[in-house]
Amino acid sequence: MQILGFLAFVVALLLSVMVHEFGHFIMAKRFGMKVSEFFLGFGQKIWSTRRGETEFGLKAIPAGGYCKIEGMTPGDRMSEGEEDRAFYSASSGRKLVVLGAGSFLHFVLGYLLLFVLFAGIGTSQLLPVVSEVVQGSSAQSVGIQVGDEITSINGVKVRDWDTDVLKIRNSQGKELTLGIKRNGQDLVIRASTKRETVDGKDRYILGIMSKVGLKRAGFITSVKNAGLVSRELLTQSVSSLVKLPSKVPALWGQTVNGDKRDPNGLVGVVGVARVSGEALSSAKLSLKERVATFILIVASLNIFVGLFNLLPLLPLDGGHMAVAIADEIRAFIARLRGRARPAAIDVTSLTPITMVVFVILAALTVLLLVADIVNPVLLNL
Repeated sequence: MQILGFLAFVVALLLSVMVHEFGHFIMAKRFGMKVSEFFLGFGQKIWSTRRGETEFGLKAIPAGGYCKIEGMTPGDRMSEGEEDRAFYSASSGRKLVVLGAGSFLHFVLGYLLLFVLFAGIGTSQLLPVVSEVVQGSSAQSVGIQVGDEITSINGVKVRDWDTDVLKIRNSQGKELTLGIKRNGQDLVIRASTKRETVDGKDRYILGIMSKVGLKRAGFITSVKNAGLVSRELLTQSVSSLVKLPSKVPALWGQTVNGDKRDPNGLVGVVGVARVSGEALSSAKLSLKERVATFILIVASLNIFVGLFNLLPLLPLDGGHMAVAIADEIRAFIARLRGRARPAAIDVTSLTPITMVVFVILAALTVLLLVADIVNPVLLNL
């Protein structure tokens, strides 16, 4: 089962890549740019088909994908009569939209996955179902049993147990009328709470423990919760990127010296795939809980990758966006000085910077790959 979880993550990752590249593709076509290739994978071509001027296909190495937009630099040669369809000929605003579309769809995909999680599968919550009755408690004295579902309190239907349970805690010892569903039968039980000290605080309790399980939310609540969690994941991603340089030394020790891996430290694609496989194969989780965990992992990954791609570093999308913004700043300064708009920056002139960034990212990728293989993160799910 773990290998199936690993493969499921690989498939999800490749689909995410396709979504990213589709963002570039659809906006480039929208602005009349020429897109000659749209491939999943790299290396030797396995299969392809042509639709209009674009060749779609698969390549042998499933390590990403690409959307080839013609004329990315002034040195690229365009077919006669199509010079105005080159990427470099577009306005800076259109360049920014095309470049940012990939990350935007990562965020959209992450949000949609979270919505499916809340609305379709549910999240772990306390349920109004009795999992344990405390010996000598009021609940035991009135005959409440394990498996009973509390359907109402004082005639008011239970809708949100996290909120409704406060009626018990704030009852001040007064008698409560509880609607109970037991083995398909509806019962009414009256019980008074007792004052007890719990975690250093005085509370009125019945003496029951609530079951933890998955609960789906309504459409509006799911829309809201998906947005809140997306924002939280985005905030965490920003924090992770800021802290990334400081975590590299620890990763080196975990890789070379065998130090214990930090679950909150740096993890590569192989590590995330392993964790996904562990989650989907865990005997400690129900099938729905496994799927919910997997969806959360993939949603988190999409939001992180979407943000990472916006870093103002070549060869990332954010680096090309920074170049487009720099073009507009130079044009604005030229207008203030009464001069003509300067030629667009040729990103090939920044190749040395691009190569330095590429080498750093490649070295970090290799280090993470080795760490994930020789000293993997274990969550013990």
